[in-house]
Amino acid sequence: MESLTSPTGARAEPDRQRSRQPHRLQGALFRSIGDEGRAELVVRRLVDAIHRGHLRAGERLPSESELARSFGVAPVTVREALLTLRGRGLIVTRRGRNGGSFVVDDADPLAFARDALMRTSRLALRDMGAHYSAITAAAVRLAARRADASEAGRVLHRLELLDDLDVDQQRRVLDDVLVELVSLSQSARLTREQMKLQAEFSPYLRLAAPDDAGLRKQAASLADIISAVEQSDPDTAGVRTERLVAGVIDALIHLQSSPAGIS
Repeated sequence: MESLTSPTGARAEPDRQRSRQPHRLQGALFRSIGDEGRAELVVRRLVDAIHRGHLRAGERLPSESELARSFGVAPVTVREALLTLRGRGLIVTRRGRNGGSFVVDDADPLAFARDALMRTSRLALRDMGAHYSAITAAAVRLAARRADASEAGRVLHRLELLDDLDVDQQRRVLDDVLVELVSLSQSARLTREQMKLQAEFSPYLRLAAPDDAGLRKQAASLADIISAVEQSDPDTAGVRTERLVAGVIDALIHLQSSPAGIS
């Protein structure tokens, strides 16, 4: 996956390059499209990646050939999709040695989440939360039964490093930790489903906790869930997961009811 986001031959600015390394959610976003390989599907996948913050402002997209290989489509299909994205003002293309297609600097996943929230009914929000909670809680309960305590401990350790990261990096770590936790269920199907759900739900998690205080609260709730998994307590792990998701949905509904607080 590293080759999908790192410019060929890049050696300078190692810290900046590390901050732009792909995270596991991109595995779901860049899965093969296969026989459905139409330009509009590539556009939809990349628009989702940009709007949901998995391709960040200023980030270099993979090359046309790399995207074609990842999506399982012809290069001409990718070229058509990128042309559409340029027309929508979501990417810019630069020539030269360090050129390529880049996400525009003003891409804002939180703005996308706000717009999506205001277009979503309260019933649809609760349904989305119920789906996310059902899958995540089931996987977490299974992880509590199957995972070794040391495995859960390693996942928990990642949360202890949040203070060294900026807000955007913290959000990405929380997303990754949730997927890693679900992977401890040892179920490939549940893990794949969680990756897809996380890509959809992540912007709403950001919207419900847009600042440092909110992130710390979510991180603390997640740490409590991991601790229950570490202690092989599936019931507590599941209940804490359901409580976390219910809190996010309640916060989103409150934002819907207070348009001034969502701006």
